[in-house]
Amino acid sequence: MNAPAKLGKFVITRELGRGTTGSVYLCHDSFLGKDVAIKLYNMDETVSEQEARTRRKLFFNEAYLVGKLNHPNILPIYDAGEDEGHCYVVMEYVRGAQPLTVFCLPDNLLPVRKVVEVIFKCAKALDYAHRNGLVHRDIKPGNILMTADGDVRIVDFGVAKMAGNEQGQLKGLVGSPSYMAPEQMRQQPSNTQADLYSVGVVMYELLTGKRPFYGDNLSRLVHQIIYATPPPVHRLRPDAPAVLEDIVNRALEKDPARRYKTGIEFAADLTRAVRTLDKLSEEMVEQERFNMLRRLRFFQDFSYPEIYEVLHASRWQTHAVEEHIVVEGALDDCFLIIVFGDAEMWRGDQSIGLLHEGDCFGESVYLEQGRSTASITAKTAVTVLRVNATLMEQASMPCQLRFHKVFLRMLIERLARHQSQEESEKRKAAKSNV
Repeated sequence: MNAPAKLGKFVITRELGRGTTGSVYLCHDSFLGKDVAIKLYNMDETVSEQEARTRRKLFFNEAYLVGKLNHPNILPIYDAGEDEGHCYVVMEYVRGAQPLTVFCLPDNLLPVRKVVEVIFKCAKALDYAHRNGLVHRDIKPGNILMTADGDVRIVDFGVAKMAGNEQGQLKGLVGSPSYMAPEQMRQQPSNTQADLYSVGVVMYELLTGKRPFYGDNLSRLVHQIIYATPPPVHRLRPDAPAVLEDIVNRALEKDPARRYKTGIEFAADLTRAVRTLDKLSEEMVEQERFNMLRRLRFFQDFSYPEIYEVLHASRWQTHAVEEHIVVEGALDDCFLIIVFGDAEMWRGDQSIGLLHEGDCFGESVYLEQGRSTASITAKTAVTVLRVNATLMEQASMPCQLRFHKVFLRMLIERLARHQSQEESEKRKAAKSNV
């Protein structure tokens, strides 16, 4: 069926997508002065009478939702109507949005943390819909949009089941088979947990780039969904932590009684998973920093636990080129270790030396908790460890003794180098005067 040039007050601009029940077009709302998306249902005369009734039922089913749902992660429906035999619904147009199918490809997977965020929003949105008496029945990556700024919109409630609207909904096997729950495949009554099962399938696919169940034909796919166990997530996505695999497995339980009962329950587990991910991330950062410190000459004689003690008594800072690391005369109680990069020491306008990876500064300030006697600026991008005197006093005695021994030794070495440089300059000056 060819689209009309205009539907009511809406001028059709171009086609955005096409499905089995209809097509979606970009339109301009001249009254509001903005673009909208219009889903035009296929109601042409070439289909059978039964198919026409089915499609009209889909239209009224979705149109029934107008004004019913108002959630930031559900694509809003503004209006619905019929114009010269064309049934349509008017929806928000999200510029730059992509269906999640784009992020289900093995070479284009989202970061694990982003997957958790997407599924969390879907679970919350579905919980809202469920509490309003609606079961979507066709949750799949193609019906979830990701906006240009990374937000989520659930779309297409055409086959939804609405409580109290039995005349305006489809019965039997509806939805997309690969994402259907076992009870849907058995054509048993489906409730909100069927939607949550589908979300579990989407989560599995976003994490791994594969669907949990495949079949060469519908019969084999049905058998897989009802009886088979999917490959473990970690086998396909090694960086996915066990806590997420447990969530996916619960969402994909064959028995609805063992599955998530509400979207809020699903979202709560995802929230706990985020805390675990954050903790793992912090541990990874700490391990990386530990590895960087361990290779510095300053820490060569420290045991592993002692390095961690120093790390926990310190702040990790980065500085750009020419940025001040220390300002002469400033009060401080920190001892600095150059972890990466080069810095220059100044007294007034005079350069008094360079600091390189592994060098340290601030021994007198650290001991006396007074004012800095020189300035330090970054010659390159610099990473420093600022060891706090007060926090180091809480470290173990062996760690404190080793720390004081090393920084005093390095202080003596630097003073010796400085004295040697001064003597060398004096000799050069004396020769030039002869």
